[in-house]
Amino acid sequence: MVRANGAVSLRELARVVQTSEVTVRRDVRALEAEGLLDRRHGGAVLPGGIGREAGFPQRSPAASPEKTAIAEYAAGLVGEGEAIVVGAGVTTQELARRLARIPGLTVVTNSLLVAQALAHANRVEVVMTGGTLRGSSYALVGSGAEQSLQGLRVSRAFISGTGLTAERGLSTSNMLSASVDRALVQAAAEVVVLADHGKLGTDTMFQTVPTELISHLVTDQVPPEKGRAAAELEALADHGVRISVAGPSEPARGTVPGRPRVRTGHRPVERHPDRHGERHGDRHGTGDGLTVPQPRTAAVGTSLTAGPLRRPGGA
Repeated sequence: MVRANGAVSLRELARVVQTSEVTVRRDVRALEAEGLLDRRHGGAVLPGGIGREAGFPQRSPAASPEKTAIAEYAAGLVGEGEAIVVGAGVTTQELARRLARIPGLTVVTNSLLVAQALAHANRVEVVMTGGTLRGSSYALVGSGAEQSLQGLRVSRAFISGTGLTAERGLSTSNMLSASVDRALVQAAAEVVVLADHGKLGTDTMFQTVPTELISHLVTDQVPPEKGRAAAELEALADHGVRISVAGPSEPARGTVPGRPRVRTGHRPVERHPDRHGERHGDRHGTGDGLTVPQPRTAAVGTSLTAGPLRRPGGA
């Protein structure tokens, strides 16, 4: 918890591990003796700030071209009049900037930065959760945020995180953020994960979305030297996750690692895994499971997956 948040109170720690503050205080003292943290009045902090989770401005003052391409592609999945939820993150903030041009949209979010990006979009309604502000990510977290999402139902959730593996799905390094993201996902009929190749194969502390609940992954082209990320992408497809690869505009872009490159103009290439374990193309496809997406508009509740619309919890 200290590594994720930079600091923790003894009271909160005792509540989470369900023990007394006396026990927690003794254990914190032992951890300090090992040089893992520094005690402070009523809590503990990281020694010298090492390992502190980077705040939002420290992580990314400007989105990378990969995140921008992912956001641009993800915005193309949203149709007029839809109701969606958008989580906190650098990529989701970029997505929000592009959602501003879609009329009749309703966006539910716990991110101040997502709300700010949509604040002047007069054809988009923004609904913010309650909760406690987490300054490092400009996101609302805690029980207030989670309770405000109860009873909500939307067509899609767009979620980012710290790591993504086929074994555990999407994860993050902060417990409170993970809990709110899980509530966002439960409100959606379809879960779209936005993750650049640097997050593929990374497994962090708190699971957000298990693999079986991820409907669609939008990522960027994996460099040839990133063998682990490429293998993880293949494994995710084998688990039934629809993969879309976005990249900068160039004559050949966005192929699934390990597959032949397909010339697609300015459109990314997608891979549609069959729910029965076979890969297939569509009427625009290549016959090798790689398809070139065509322009589309999706109404609320419309599935863009190759199989039937999946809802969290198997409903």
